Amino acid sequence: QVQLEESGGRLVEAGDSLRLSCSASGGAFGTLVMGWFRQASGKEREFVAALNWRGGATAYAASVKGRFTITRDNAKNTAYLQMDNLKPEDTAVYYCVADETYSGYDSSRYDYWGQGTQVTVSP
Repeated sequence: QVQLEESGGRLVEAGDSLRLSCSASGGAFGTLVMGWFRQASGKEREFVAALNWRGGATAYAASVKGRFTITRDNAKNTAYLQMDNLKPEDTAVYYCVADETYSGYDSSRYDYWGQGTQVTVSP
């Protein structure tokens, strides 16, 4: 059973940068697809980014492409989400996700989820 734990969320100002971390345990991290979703208050959960196990193929939501970067360090069993030029509309709870095979936009297809970390961007 894979367990995921996010960290790094906090209050920042518009234009700031922030890096979220996702530490994984209990599974073969090196073979997992890793990703991030987010959910703003009163809105549906939405896909942010995903990265295959080799660290090559990536996918990003249009709203974050060019500002966010997903990476992973298989030696540390950790995935990261570097967020630059943050905007107030990026305010949400950010969830780390993982799956053995799926790397798309459908949240229901990811088997493993973290508890989430709050990111708040003030104007």
